[in-house]
Amino acid sequence: MVIKSIRLTNFRIHKNFVLECEPQTTKIVGENGCGKTSILEAVYEVLQGKSFRAVDREILRRGAEFYRIELDYEDGRKVVVVYDGEKKEFALEDKKTRRLPKKSKYPIVLFEPDDLNLVGSSPTSRRNYFDRVFGQLSENYSVALARYNKALKQRNELLKLEQVDIGDVFSWDVLLTKYGAELRGERSKLVQQISEKFTDVYRSIAENQDEISLDYISEVKDESSFLKKLEEGFERDRIVGHTSYGVHHDNYELNFNQVKADGSASRGEVRSMIIALKFIEAEMVMERLGQVPVVLLDDVFSELDEQRQKCLVKNFCNNQVILTSVGEGRL
Repeated sequence: MVIKSIRLTNFRIHKNFVLECEPQTTKIVGENGCGKTSILEAVYEVLQGKSFRAVDREILRRGAEFYRIELDYEDGRKVVVVYDGEKKEFALEDKKTRRLPKKSKYPIVLFEPDDLNLVGSSPTSRRNYFDRVFGQLSENYSVALARYNKALKQRNELLKLEQVDIGDVFSWDVLLTKYGAELRGERSKLVQQISEKFTDVYRSIAENQDEISLDYISEVKDESSFLKKLEEGFERDRIVGHTSYGVHHDNYELNFNQVKADGSASRGEVRSMIIALKFIEAEMVMERLGQVPVVLLDDVFSELDEQRQKCLVKNFCNNQVILTSVGEGRL
């Protein structure tokens, strides 16, 4: 699937903007603050159904009553997204829907500058990163994550009430353990698949014999023990007003030669690890979904040396790539 063009109306700072895309690589050059990332955000929203940065009301251009994204494919198909200040609607082949259908989603490998800080970031940042990656690779994962987060939100709201007992949260405890166990299983499986490829892909980039691994760390062992822990921790949770145990506290650790990469790997070695993760993500998309993902690179070339830039270009030579870069002039 090849993107031909994308038109933005009242999207972020863009009152009316059109980008004509090349079949292979499209480069968007402009100064910081001129809305380059917003264009990638719009592409992501059309292909995945939501922004990777914000909610709709934050995207709407100041003073505007609506925003509109219109994306045309080379094969003649068109997707239109309209947000009227209250609701969002997708128009595909003369059919309108409030959510982008699964069959109409198209995979994306997104590479942001912040991704290069993944090794030293917080557990929350790493969870969010892998939730986005895994949600695209597995429909079961994205469904379980949405249902788990809904149950967690409902339980936490009950815990904030002045009068609440353990019976009030029991039904949500059951749902948390059910969907939490599903998430734990999917995370373990996907991390294992990444780890099997990680060192070889890393060595192809760094051209050395270092050993790389990704560990998944969860305090949850199984569904029954999860439920027991929630029941045992109810009084503490009631006092603090939130659920203190569960897979929403899971963590991921990247290791370099069998020790934590944060503190042991150099800046260049860390960058090679993250590039390897992106290459593996693209490979897993093709293996699991049978589609060649669109690659969005948001100003990452300025963070990479020449060797890693060339490696990135070579690996994604068969993908449609849209990238941003800081340069003279405005869009």
